[in-house]
Amino acid sequence: MAETPLWTGKKRALFGLPWTFTTYTLTDTCLFIRSGVFTVREEEIRLYRILDVTLRQSFRERLFGLGTIHLCTSDQSTPEMDIKRIKHPKEVRTILSDRAEIERSSKLEGMRELMNQAADNGHRD
Repeated sequence: MAETPLWTGKKRALFGLPWTFTTYTLTDTCLFIRSGVFTVREEEIRLYRILDVTLRQSFRERLFGLGTIHLCTSDQSTPEMDIKRIKHPKEVRTILSDRAEIERSSKLEGMRELMNQAADNGHRD
């Protein structure tokens, strides 16, 4: 993970305190989730694979300024996931959604260029 993080956060426990062992790091191209103490699990989701971003806030989460962001992705290993009980969830949702859209657009543009090059190469006599 050599990219500069756009956002980092921790899953929060009771009363909004960061007493859990799950951290989130968002870069320009990926979302990284690291959890565990003795057995560590690291998940990487490419932003262009994110299809839908939903903010959920229970009454209790709102009381402590927290929220959960639900993601639907085209990722094989993680088709759905939650970024649980984070601070500033609206801002994080906006950053995540905007970056995912930028990444999808750049991937589509790259695919169009490849298809145009292939078409041009196929029509040469």
